[in-house]
Amino acid sequence: MPLIECVPNISEGRNQEVIDAVITAIKNASDADVLDVRSDADHNRTVITLVGEPQSCFNAAYACIKSASELIDMDNHNGEHPRIGATDVVPFVPITGITLEECSTLAVDLAKKVSSELGIPIYLYEAAATRPDRENLANIRKGQYEGLKEAIETDPERKPDFGPSKLPKAGATVIGAREFLIAYNIYLNATDVSLAKQIALNIRHQNGGFRYVKAMGFDTKPFVQVSMNLTNYKGTPMHLVVETVRNEAKRFGLVITETEVYGMIPNDALLDAAEYHLQLNGLWQRNQIIEKKLEQIQSEIKELVQLKLNAFLKELASDSAAPGGGSVAALDGSLGAALGAMVCRLTIGKKDYENVQDLMEKSLIIFDKLYVDLAQAIDRDSNAFNGVMAAFKMPKSTDEEKAVRSAKIQEEYIVAAQVPLETAKTCRIVIDQLLKIGAKGNQNTLSDIAVGLQNAYSGLLGAVMNVEINLPSIKDTKFVEKTKKELKSLIDPIKEKVDTQIIEIRKLL
Repeated sequence: MPLIECVPNISEGRNQEVIDAVITAIKNASDADVLDVRSDADHNRTVITLVGEPQSCFNAAYACIKSASELIDMDNHNGEHPRIGATDVVPFVPITGITLEECSTLAVDLAKKVSSELGIPIYLYEAAATRPDRENLANIRKGQYEGLKEAIETDPERKPDFGPSKLPKAGATVIGAREFLIAYNIYLNATDVSLAKQIALNIRHQNGGFRYVKAMGFDTKPFVQVSMNLTNYKGTPMHLVVETVRNEAKRFGLVITETEVYGMIPNDALLDAAEYHLQLNGLWQRNQIIEKKLEQIQSEIKELVQLKLNAFLKELASDSAAPGGGSVAALDGSLGAALGAMVCRLTIGKKDYENVQDLMEKSLIIFDKLYVDLAQAIDRDSNAFNGVMAAFKMPKSTDEEKAVRSAKIQEEYIVAAQVPLETAKTCRIVIDQLLKIGAKGNQNTLSDIAVGLQNAYSGLLGAVMNVEINLPSIKDTKFVEKTKKELKSLIDPIKEKVDTQIIEIRKLL
């Protein structure tokens, strides 16, 4: 699954209501994960870090630009940081399963949509730039919003890549694709901003400094700041930058008071710095870090229950037979139990339901356990099927190997029947508890009880069929007969009760 990072920068760092509204718009439009939201009042800027699949980040970025354009008036904006628009810059960064070139294509597609639908001028930068002088963001931002207002209309060189040659109150937006960038700030014990600007000038690539450092000096309170973008932390490590700034500061009689990472940072960038300062020898390996070792182990264990909904559905729709119907049956049952828990919580402590408080409190304990148990069965069912497949792949060159393989297949088939059998039993418990509640709960949740019953029954029936499909392959006749009786006792008497209860609830709606 391809993953990218998207880092919209909006020109608002003081009004929390505006920032929250933009974040809400992003979350409503996309299932991309919002990893970090970092605002700076001096810069009057907020950096939002998103991670997700390309289309998810595309949708999130568009929602961000649209919302910011409606809420931020650049004619009334001021702050230390250079900017030209309400959403100043939106970079796409490849993480895994996608190339920088593909991120550039995504940037161009977003530029076309934003310019045509929102009427905002768009400039493309970095890997998506249409000409060399626009690769550098600083060149596009020259003159900032105030200077661009006139230049965009009069200077052909400032014509945007997409959209009108006239700035709306939302300004313009820069969209592009780049590799990972670290925003890193160093504070000095000085109030004279010219000193921070001089140090920034000495270390930045534009003036002969580090190849992958862009730097500026800012007047922040109470001390001045050397603000940097490290565009390639491997080419120019953080520890080299901070030690150089430290030495430069000494020349002016200054010291570093603190440093700040603004937004997200790769783990390896910090480890590079730690290894440098600890002077670790050549025997050191990063997998000696216990958290890294645990991450490695956990990454090898693929748990369906930990997937986001879209990712689970994609896995389900793939050409792999697992997860399949058994996992879905467990999910159905878990949903039924969760709805039961919700109804209990919405009834407990409510006026007019005093007479069912004891029932609801006891039921809540049961439902909370059942939905967790059934959620765990989603993976158990998939793993059981995989166990059967693994047994079939065992060697069978000799008679001994064939015998071992045959025994293992039988063992795994029994497991593959037992797992959905437990799911069926648990779904039946969910149904029985939902029937006890019936229409006694909060009347605003009647439809939820009905849906919970339908889900739990679907889970029961689905689990039963997943047992039945395995039984013909099992040679243990006693196990088969015993299991068939259990299935009959689980499903025969319950369908009519579920249907009757749902009909009664529907009459009350």
